[in-house]
Amino acid sequence: MRVLGIDPGLTRCGIGVIEGAVGAPVSMVAVGVIQTATDLALEDRLLELDQEIARWIETYSPDVIAVERVFSQHNVRTVMGTGQAAGIALLQAAKHGIPVAMHTPSEVKAAVTGSGRANKKQVADMVVRLLNLDAAPKPVDSTDALALAICHLWRGSATNKLKSAVAAEKLRIKKLQRS
Repeated sequence: MRVLGIDPGLTRCGIGVIEGAVGAPVSMVAVGVIQTATDLALEDRLLELDQEIARWIETYSPDVIAVERVFSQHNVRTVMGTGQAAGIALLQAAKHGIPVAMHTPSEVKAAVTGSGRANKKQVADMVVRLLNLDAAPKPVDSTDALALAICHLWRGSATNKLKSAVAAEKLRIKKLQRS
């Protein structure tokens, strides 16, 4: 499975692609950061994000896109920019017909390090280890995008199995109710 991880941000949007399967080695396909200039109009910054995310999708053909769920912060401007960038990622996924999964920062930390309270360095160290890298990609937004992708690869398959089982059970119950 190929997962595109996106750590949304208006100034720096981390982006990374991994490939692997649960119980098998995971490898990095690509990693980077999409930067937009703070002196550009908001709509131009969002357009740049849109075009770059589309380019990554077209170049790497992910099976799923994992996006960090926007969480509450005290800085409203930061939350707004993060939310707008996440919206662009969701829109591009919909345009390309790719499923999306959203994960909270604590879910990502727990999946990658075993602790939902891990710090940035601990997450980066585990990403380096898990992907067999020489060093953590810079800036940290790109490392976070890889961590999101790893989280989805490991947690997403279990979540998808649960959703499928629930859907199958609901269908079975409906059939029984009709008989």
